[in-house]
Amino acid sequence: MAAPDLVLTLPARAENVAVVRHAFGGLGDALAIDDQVLADVKLAVTEACTNVVVHAYPDGEGPMEIAAALRDGRLAIAVRDEGRGMLPRPDSPGLGLGLPLIATLAEALELGRSDDDRTEIRMTFRLDPPEEALA
Repeated sequence: MAAPDLVLTLPARAENVAVVRHAFGGLGDALAIDDQVLADVKLAVTEACTNVVVHAYPDGEGPMEIAAALRDGRLAIAVRDEGRGMLPRPDSPGLGLGLPLIATLAEALELGRSDDDRTEIRMTFRLDPPEEALA
């Protein structure tokens, strides 16, 4: 992601998921993002951050970084951690529906490693209505 417009780095703790969600609410207000699109963005970012909190650092906590960039009518978001990645946890408190939910909400979803070898979830949301919707 080139030159993000928003970068947050917080400890991967449950209470910081709400901080990230509120930050995206403020970003959505500042950019006048459609309410439904903003709700989708906030839910997807919440799910991605929750995955970091639950899976990335089983023996403690570490950093969670969220970066967002607005380009060409799309909001690109990356959620990164320095932990072990998205390995399954037999004692996971969730139902395992976070990534499928993000994939449904976002225009695009990618999982992988960042250039500096951190686990990364990248998602993109279309902010402008598709051309066919305007016709």
